[in-house]
Amino acid sequence: MASWSTGPCPSWTSPPENPACLIESPPVDDDDNRPIKIHSPDDFEGMRRAGRLAAATLDYITQFVRPGVMTEELDTLIEQYMRDHGGIPATLGYKGYSKSSCISINHVVCHGIPGVKRLAEGDIANIDVTVILDGWYGDTSRMYIVGSGSVKAKKLVDVTYEAMMRGIAAVRPGATLGDIGHAIQTYAEANRFSVVRDFCGHGLGRVFHDAPSVLHYGQPGRGAVLKEGMFFTIEPMINAGRYEVKVLADGWTAVTRDKSLSAQFEHSIGVTKDGCEIFTLSPAGMNKPPYELAEKAA
Repeated sequence: MASWSTGPCPSWTSPPENPACLIESPPVDDDDNRPIKIHSPDDFEGMRRAGRLAAATLDYITQFVRPGVMTEELDTLIEQYMRDHGGIPATLGYKGYSKSSCISINHVVCHGIPGVKRLAEGDIANIDVTVILDGWYGDTSRMYIVGSGSVKAKKLVDVTYEAMMRGIAAVRPGATLGDIGHAIQTYAEANRFSVVRDFCGHGLGRVFHDAPSVLHYGQPGRGAVLKEGMFFTIEPMINAGRYEVKVLADGWTAVTRDKSLSAQFEHSIGVTKDGCEIFTLSPAGMNKPPYELAEKAA
């Protein structure tokens, strides 16, 4: 679940009363001076378990992503799966949020609230889940194309996934947060898409949102230097049109201002001595879109 960005992105997950964070120009990318927790080797195992359950939840829900399903039906299944496996849905009740997942369709950038809306043929949908397991937070999201999507939608989904993976590939001790953002931004823009500025990745572990703020755009060599034991998410939101967003009256749902399609992927990672570990890889091997849908799995 993305944090809001005002420049250095603070660890809010709901907007302030006066959403000055809806910026019209790129903020500075390297002045978040909050201390970043360094985790022990033992902490990695807790994150592995939580991340595995978060990813398994998405593996499970994939079979139900089809035209005609209501997003609140998916949310109910997500909550039940988490609880059946010893987890707690982290978003439920968090700062007043009322559901166990975020489901963002088409021009919804993030924080879409599950409800009575039904998925339709050709929709693209992001399903974002965060689970608490034994006190550790696993946070991940994937994009789904419902039925047969357009060529542009498929390209947007593929580019967003690859942008995330390029950001992850930049993670190693001695690299910087700016290196991550630069890898994501340059790839997205080379494909004529734009990177959302108003939301960012975040630290996590035994808390939902923490330092550092992980912007998905930036300059190489800028920002905090990465160290072994840091845990954070990388979760770029990429728009088919311009990067500006607005938030609807519910105070959560962020949409593209120009109504263009938006896509997002998210992994939780830990910095290791020679790179990083992805905690939220799929136990079923569904690590890259397109994911197998129900009618193919039957």
